[in-house]
Amino acid sequence: MVLLGGRSEIGLETVVRLAAGRVVVLAARRSNDLIDEMEQVRAAGAAAVHALEFDADDCASHQHLLERIASDHGTIGVVVVAFGVLGDQALAERDPAHAVAVVTTDYVAQVSILTVLATLLRAQGSGQIIVFSSIAGTRVRRANYVYGSAKAGLDGFASGLADALDGSGVHLLLVRSGFVVGRMTEGMKPVPLLSSTPEQVAAAVVEGVQTGASRVWVPRGLQVAAGVMRLVPQGIWRRMPR
Repeated sequence: MVLLGGRSEIGLETVVRLAAGRVVVLAARRSNDLIDEMEQVRAAGAAAVHALEFDADDCASHQHLLERIASDHGTIGVVVVAFGVLGDQALAERDPAHAVAVVTTDYVAQVSILTVLATLLRAQGSGQIIVFSSIAGTRVRRANYVYGSAKAGLDGFASGLADALDGSGVHLLLVRSGFVVGRMTEGMKPVPLLSSTPEQVAAAVVEGVQTGASRVWVPRGLQVAAGVMRLVPQGIWRRMPR
């Protein structure tokens, strides 16, 4: 099992729930500092835990990274793609470099790693990929359109990739969550009834993996909310808060 984004709260919670008896690789920047994360996975019953240096924005390194994992640890079973940034919307509106940085991490780097992953897993004839989208990409809002646009792109790409993998032995689970209370959203006000915690998202992911689902909404009522969102007139929509 591989976690790309070894410090992700949602990713780590997911891995902990699936780790028993597995060899787990946690990949992240400053991998030498993943001591606490590694201990959590060991305590969950992992057969072995390894930390590997991974810079998501360095797309040129993705091929070598995944080939190294396969070479060192054998067949890759589950890959949790959980890296990403929220970014600063106000800064992104006036600083193109920051806007590009957000989109690079949240979309371009994801496209790169998913393409490499799909090729590798197709070749081995099996595997599970977990991708995290967001309600923010369902209909992009003025209040966070840089992040939202990246998630919209990722959602479309992952949806198409899931269809392309059909019949290959490789399964892609696309997770669409609402506001998640955690480090990334610290200081922001949760959305009533449509928010969740990393633990709740992870529980829904594990259920989706076990049932072979292709899409998971967290919380479940978010799917209905997304349908309603598409019907809101543009004049009202542009004034919607985050």
